[in-house]
Amino acid sequence: MNTVHVVTGAGPVGTTVALQLADAGQQVRLLTRSGSGPDHPSIERRRVDVSRPDALAGAFAGATAVHHCIHGSAYDARVWREELPRAEEAVLEAAGRIGAVVVFPESLYSHGPVDGPITEETPRTATGGKLGVRTDLLARREASATPTVSVAASDFYGPLVRNAHAGERMVPTVLVGRTMRVLGSLDQPHSFTYVPDLAAAMVEAARREDLWNSFLHAPTAAPVTQRRLVEAIATAGGVTVPRTSAVPPWVLHASGLVSREMRELAETSYMFAAPFVMDSTASEQRLGLAPTPMAEGLAATVAWWREQERAAA
Repeated sequence: MNTVHVVTGAGPVGTTVALQLADAGQQVRLLTRSGSGPDHPSIERRRVDVSRPDALAGAFAGATAVHHCIHGSAYDARVWREELPRAEEAVLEAAGRIGAVVVFPESLYSHGPVDGPITEETPRTATGGKLGVRTDLLARREASATPTVSVAASDFYGPLVRNAHAGERMVPTVLVGRTMRVLGSLDQPHSFTYVPDLAAAMVEAARREDLWNSFLHAPTAAPVTQRRLVEAIATAGGVTVPRTSAVPPWVLHASGLVSREMRELAETSYMFAAPFVMDSTASEQRLGLAPTPMAEGLAATVAWWREQERAAA
């Protein structure tokens, strides 16, 4: 049945969700402050500030699901606490009035540092900074009368992904053969989630009422070290593996004494200094989905980056 799906935000997650829905024949209403987003005959783009409750009644009209994919305007705990709860409250209230489910992409920040693999049952009780903001948002969703699903992912990679550890800092650097300096450690296992797999999980969760009011993990392939990831990108691009080195977390913490930007980055450096593994096995079984093999995902990622290079030439 053809229904209306609202997507808020046109970053890599929102755009990928919107395109997957549209390609499947669904009608999509994409809301951003600027009216940006992909061109597709089944995607209607609207200029809407979703933090304003008075703007949402018309924007949500007829929707059966809302995929809330906005992010903070800066990678800063103060900005997140100012912007994100207000927007989520407005979206939850507006969606609740029309009986729509709200599906959220979520990070692993609320767990804080952990020992062992992260599962759906690992406590989400981190406090302070950006980690605490994510914990508070999850608590508000759980308390809301509106049905919700949070789909957690580890660090992103894939087409459209720029502002990520495996985004514009890494892929173009490897493809042109410059030295790749990673954060934390070259040799600790780390989970990376392919954004189209996250989007597919969000779409499936919205469709199935038996998954509502749950916390899921996006299907995510086996962890790799950052050294191995650099090698795999080089293989996908058909280039020589570049030199690699690592920036230890203490450098970020020291820089954070004089730079708020570095302090914000240092807050999550623990994720790359020790094993950081997300286990999505249980959610894969519930969703009926499997992760894209990393070699396949990286091939698509490299192809996208090379297309951007050609377009900019």
